[in-house]
Amino acid sequence: MMKSKYLFLALLFISGHAAETFAYPIDGYSLTGIRRLLRLELILKGEMQGTKSIPGAQKSIEDIKLHLHGTPKGDSLGFLPEPDPDLQKKLNTLFPNLHESYSITLLDISPGKKIRYAKRQEERGFQPGSVGKLAVISGLFCELETLFPDSFELRRALLKNKMIKAGQWAVYDEHTVPFFDPETKKFFKRQVQPGDVFSLYEWADHALSVSNNGAASVVWREAILMRVFGKDYPDLTFEQGEAYFKKTPKSALADIAISVVGDPLRAVGITPDEWRLGQLFTRGGTSYIPGKGGSIGSPRGLMKWLVALERGDLVDPESSLEIKRLMYMTDTRIRYAANRDIRDAAVYFKSGSLYKCRQEEGYACGKYKGNVENFMNSVAIVEHGDSTVYLVALMTNVLRRNSNTDHNLLAGKVDKLIRE
Repeated sequence: MMKSKYLFLALLFISGHAAETFAYPIDGYSLTGIRRLLRLELILKGEMQGTKSIPGAQKSIEDIKLHLHGTPKGDSLGFLPEPDPDLQKKLNTLFPNLHESYSITLLDISPGKKIRYAKRQEERGFQPGSVGKLAVISGLFCELETLFPDSFELRRALLKNKMIKAGQWAVYDEHTVPFFDPETKKFFKRQVQPGDVFSLYEWADHALSVSNNGAASVVWREAILMRVFGKDYPDLTFEQGEAYFKKTPKSALADIAISVVGDPLRAVGITPDEWRLGQLFTRGGTSYIPGKGGSIGSPRGLMKWLVALERGDLVDPESSLEIKRLMYMTDTRIRYAANRDIRDAAVYFKSGSLYKCRQEEGYACGKYKGNVENFMNSVAIVEHGDSTVYLVALMTNVLRRNSNTDHNLLAGKVDKLIRE
């Protein structure tokens, strides 16, 4: 009964929209049911007041591609190549002080040109922060593939139609999420509350587009429930899920949670030392499932993930493409992605930060300027209209400097050396 129900939903979706071409994600409301996209579409059409998205955020669904899938160039990237001498020399000039904690991997995959790779302290481990949400999204699509191995449309129907309650898992997070009513056109933003309900697609979008920690914990929770309940998951109620978490030993829950987000990374050759995620993103989430093993990321591990995405190896090509669409920045661009030199480029992006301060004579600590820890990480795919395409993973822990400004400035410098 469960499979026939979602097959019907998928067929309804296909018959209603296959003949139309959507810009994704701004015009992706009919495709995904993500309500914030309808508001952006109406603003772009002039039917609602609001700030229009920048040119780089108006890419069409037909233009979003996996650049390395099914290509000789992609086949050659089963592992990261040796650095290109010229690109490596240029990259080194950006970081003259070798002792400073700037680590980066950079890969130019522009069509019609040779692959160029450069790196700096690429194996160094950092606290990944919100970049770890990409591992959660990978885990979600891996579990969806297990549920419906033969139909991506059934997976999409589940993402679009299953409504999910937040519960205590979503608290606490200072990041707000958008609320938009398609009927009344009412729009506002606020922090997630336990009673809030969004579709699974919308929770995934909140986790990436506004980096909401509560949303990431909810998505991780749902991926765990998919693993545990299998074919019974689509009809699972919130109360049934809560009962499972309350009766299951926390040590067993921790093992399942780590497996759900870790298995997709190991499947594409990313080792635990290169990238692992050990704890949910909210106090509400960790009250159910304790952390285990800690979290770490490296520019090498993140670059492997980006390459696997572009090759279509994250679960399968359809999942890889959908994850890339979810990374497409149509909300406000921040940090690395906010640099004016890539304003007109399409940017697929995730960032993360974690800073810690202590009293220090003569120093006023501030946001992103920690003097104990000052982690900031940026992962981006940048696509220019002149066919320049490159991947970058930048991880830093430079104390007492405004890392927000640092990453923004470095984005412009990296873009310049790639395009020279």
